[in-house]
Amino acid sequence: MIETPFGPANLVLDVPSRTPKSLLLLGHGAGGGVDAPDLIAVRDAALAAGVAVGRVTQPYRVAGRRSPAPAVQLDAAWSAVVAEVRSRYPRKPLITGGRSSGARVACRTARDVGAVGVLALAFPLHPPGRPDNSRAPELATGVPTLVINGGSDPFGVPEAGGDVELCVIPGGKHDLRKDLAAVAEAAVGWLRAHGWAAAPAARMSRASR
Repeated sequence: MIETPFGPANLVLDVPSRTPKSLLLLGHGAGGGVDAPDLIAVRDAALAAGVAVGRVTQPYRVAGRRSPAPAVQLDAAWSAVVAEVRSRYPRKPLITGGRSSGARVACRTARDVGAVGVLALAFPLHPPGRPDNSRAPELATGVPTLVINGGSDPFGVPEAGGDVELCVIPGGKHDLRKDLAAVAEAAVGWLRAHGWAAAPAARMSRASR
């Protein structure tokens, strides 16, 4: 557990067998947890690519509540956890992210916590049926940001542009279960493109010859 201004948060930290290339911290959706299939798929792929991956459970979920806390509390609790974990890897690039609500938190706090990139899974562009209530401004993180959304997500699909790259899973819904392999591949490919994850083993082997 890690103490925050709004109660204890929980951290599950997975570390690769070799020295990590970077640190990736992921938050959960509003009523879900850190064992969501897309978070696990990204965790597994990133870990295999030499990335230390932490999955953070917000205090309201630790306390057993499903209704999310206000945004200001989510952001403050997240920032406290990030600061604590970041102190363990002060010289490694920090990438923050999460799914749905967790993606929004990571976007809003990216600059303040010193993230070099944001990985947004199933970013909820607007409430279902309310495209007029857009959350697109939250994607202006000021750092490289990858959004992975399902093409049939009722919460909408953001647009690429500026620092924002977009990967659309054809036919995918908000849970991204339709093609978890594609989600993981896109996430790790993006990490590698920025030098935050190790190259595939075969490529590394050829390079060492």
